[in-house]
Amino acid sequence: MEEKEKEPANRENSGRNPDGTFKSGISGNPLGRPKNTLKDYVRQKFMEMTEAEKEEFPGAEMAAYGDNYNGYLVKPEAEGKFPAVVMIHEWWGLNDNIKEMARSLAAEGYVVLAVDLYDGKVGKNSTEAGQLASKVRSNTQPAIQNMKSAVQYLKNQNNVDRNKIASMGWCFGGAMSLQLALNEKLAATIIYYGSLETNATKLSVIKWHVLGIFGEKDTSITVESVKKFEAALNQLGIENEIYVYPN
Repeated sequence: MEEKEKEPANRENSGRNPDGTFKSGISGNPLGRPKNTLKDYVRQKFMEMTEAEKEEFPGAEMAAYGDNYNGYLVKPEAEGKFPAVVMIHEWWGLNDNIKEMARSLAAEGYVVLAVDLYDGKVGKNSTEAGQLASKVRSNTQPAIQNMKSAVQYLKNQNNVDRNKIASMGWCFGGAMSLQLALNEKLAATIIYYGSLETNATKLSVIKWHVLGIFGEKDTSITVESVKKFEAALNQLGIENEIYVYPN
């Protein structure tokens, strides 16, 4: 379901002027830059959480990691070390729905870092979402580097078991979850109906459990491609659970 970004409830207290520019010399723009770029604006808007959000979700925060990447980090309320998940959004982007999924998973005892592969942008309709996704698919290396940096960030957290970090994504994010598995050592890979790699040579780098969930009537990720993916995993002796749900 399409999710739309919401403006801060009190824009005057958000670190920006009513026209959207930063207020000079305050937290929204600590260097007091006289001129702001669109990228500055988007990044600052993305990193903001309202006081209401902070109060309602005390374990959630916007996290900066790697080479100027930003994500939504959620931690369990309890103390201790936990398994962690790099969560990858659908083609809409890192919207409220994905943040809710991150919070739900954290409540089950996982540290979750929901990455943003669109640099703060969220598709407002299917056309925008398709354009954002196509841009990433045309050159996946920046996205892969983003996700690899997310893994390293989680490994450096005191409350994360660095040997138990998995990836999870839906559709566009499912394909990216698999791409991360082909480029980074993980503990598990979860794919919800994402595009698949069926080349056994490329898949051979995976040495951990793979969970794949697909739909029988999905016309973009066909049952035939799922079967080829499963066959390649079995050929390589990669532990896997592949489900194709009917209708």
